[in-house]
Amino acid sequence: MSTIDVNQQFNEQRAALVKSSRARRRTDGTYTATVGYDAGEVIGRDGLDTTRGSAALYTSTPAWHGLGTVIPGGISDVPTVLRTGQIDFEVEKRPAEFVYNGVRRSVPDQFVTVRSDSGDPLGIVGARYQTFQQRQVFDFLQDLADSHDVLWESAGATRGGRRVFVTMQIPDSIVIDRGGLDDEIRLFIVAVNSHDGSSQMEVLATPWRVVCANTERFALRDAAYRWSIRHTTGALDRFEEARRTLGLTLRYAEAFEDEQNALVRTDMAIDDFHAVIADLWPLDDDATDRSRTIARHRTERLDALLRTEIERVGRNAYAGERAITDYLDHIAPRRPRKSMSEEIARATALIEDTDGERKTQAHQRLMLLRR
Repeated sequence: MSTIDVNQQFNEQRAALVKSSRARRRTDGTYTATVGYDAGEVIGRDGLDTTRGSAALYTSTPAWHGLGTVIPGGISDVPTVLRTGQIDFEVEKRPAEFVYNGVRRSVPDQFVTVRSDSGDPLGIVGARYQTFQQRQVFDFLQDLADSHDVLWESAGATRGGRRVFVTMQIPDSIVIDRGGLDDEIRLFIVAVNSHDGSSQMEVLATPWRVVCANTERFALRDAAYRWSIRHTTGALDRFEEARRTLGLTLRYAEAFEDEQNALVRTDMAIDDFHAVIADLWPLDDDATDRSRTIARHRTERLDALLRTEIERVGRNAYAGERAITDYLDHIAPRRPRKSMSEEIARATALIEDTDGERKTQAHQRLMLLRR
């Protein structure tokens, strides 16, 4: 069985980018290039909390930045994850006060959220705001999965502890063409909680394992389903509603698996593939000779990738989708910015998901080939 894992692909591309640009990490969690870019240009950001002197991250798999504590395969013991991820602090509400002319005054119905380990202020909240402690989030996810033997994939904090994340894997992965290709796609349940009053807690179904600020953003962006929880009394007790959302997540996984299996079962002639290419990269009737040459070379490269995929998965629409994805990720020409190599430009495009819309268009167009 082969595994399609966006996390591994992202890690490899980001690590290559950091290495090739000889990037250095700054105290704010950003990475600046020392070669290959304009001097001091920011190429990435992990954003991890370093209040205790090291990155607040536990992960079952090494991350691109090499930070945090890695426990291969993951563990289920919550206290160990809390301690290892450096999120074993509580959050307290203290009255918002200030001193004016030597007199201490308080702001009515306003409170400061404070870390119990460092005393650092995290945000300003109202009287009705209910703090969600880290342990409560873990308990919530265990009840959501109806299991207390969950293997935790990652946990940590960003923005000085203002945001905390927890990732667990959905037990059943998506498997395309079971018993045949057996291509596996993993999905995760991620909880992202804020302590500064800026947002609700969110529970997501996503293909991303959160290990930094970037992957947190990707997880939110690519969530198949999400369930928001307001910071109010009793909000974490709404398990049945959350379980219904998890049911939607599993149905999404089943629907996605069905679509990919449909592509596997859909025969595709070379003319069909060329028609999809023409839709993705339209060529005007009055196109220049240079544009026509570029289009011909693109088609030749895509045809070569398709032949490779056909040998692996057969002459079907799924092979077409894999060929187009491979072309966009690894072969499509990139225009480097000043002082940027094409290799770095390609890695940046993949990291920023520049071709996400075109990949979606390709999937939708190939689905139309079903008969």
